[in-house]
Amino acid sequence: MLPIRWMPPESIMYRKFTTESDVWSLGVVLWEIFTYGKQPWYQLSNNEVIECITQGRVLQRPRTCLKEVYDLMLGCWQREPHMRLNIKEIHCLLLNLAKASPVYLDILG
Repeated sequence: MLPIRWMPPESIMYRKFTTESDVWSLGVVLWEIFTYGKQPWYQLSNNEVIECITQGRVLQRPRTCLKEVYDLMLGCWQREPHMRLNIKEIHCLLLNLAKASPVYLDILG
């Protein structure tokens, strides 16, 4: 069994696993963090997940996720592997987010 909910289209369709497919998975892990551990595509069956991913759909922005973090996720989920953020870019973006003034969210509201 493969973790299809964390896999990019090329891994699902061609069993191709690369650094770029790892970047896709990192985007999904970030999504999990901002949903407090929800399973990606939790409302769908595995076959429906495969259909969504291969058709170019992505996970929705979590309610408590900053736009900048969701933009990073979207950079990880580019359909073409060479268009995805690379690890150095992700590191730089995360460092900049960590250095920025904190933004407080109303998670109870």
